[in-house]
Amino acid sequence: MLPARLLQVARQRGLDRLAITDHNTIAGALEAAAIDPEMVIVGEEIMTTQGELLGYFVQEEVPPGLSPLETIDRLRAQGAVISVSHPLDAMRGGAWREPDLRAILPLVDALEIKNARTWSSGPNQRASDMAQQAGLAGTAGSDAHAYREIGRAVTLLPEFSDAAGLRRALSQGRVQGEGSSPLVHLYSRYATLRKALGWRPPRPAR
Repeated sequence: MLPARLLQVARQRGLDRLAITDHNTIAGALEAAAIDPEMVIVGEEIMTTQGELLGYFVQEEVPPGLSPLETIDRLRAQGAVISVSHPLDAMRGGAWREPDLRAILPLVDALEIKNARTWSSGPNQRASDMAQQAGLAGTAGSDAHAYREIGRAVTLLPEFSDAAGLRRALSQGRVQGEGSSPLVHLYSRYATLRKALGWRPPRPAR
């Protein structure tokens, strides 16, 4: 997705803030933040050796393939807020084994308890139960891979401006939204194929 179009759609959907968490890179988030720094939260979805982690207010890209503890340490060192994406969705890449996930719960700020791309409501409900048991805040994510998915699931929060403010706001957060059609996973397959073939979108004139 092109950053300028992404932001335009987000505004049209009534979003005040947009966390961009591409897989293992912050390049796209930085490009979008350069367009609208007040709206964009620079984030990253990072593949560790045991599952995926989400970082918000990321300042320095964290490489994939590190242990969860090393990844968390690197995110903490830069003050990032840490969550876990679709933590109990066994149908997704980057899914966690439950014992591994429980081991890191004291080290993260939140769990994603509503992911719009889960195949059923079961994984989200189990994540919500786990977050409550662990005393963790719950977040929502559209996990958008196409413009039509933007804003499908959102976290309603008090105003905040930085990572510390987000941590405080999460304690008062509420998630809402609905699941995307299972057909949206075709977008991901299509994007993966285009990337494998070396296709890149044309750059807009500046």
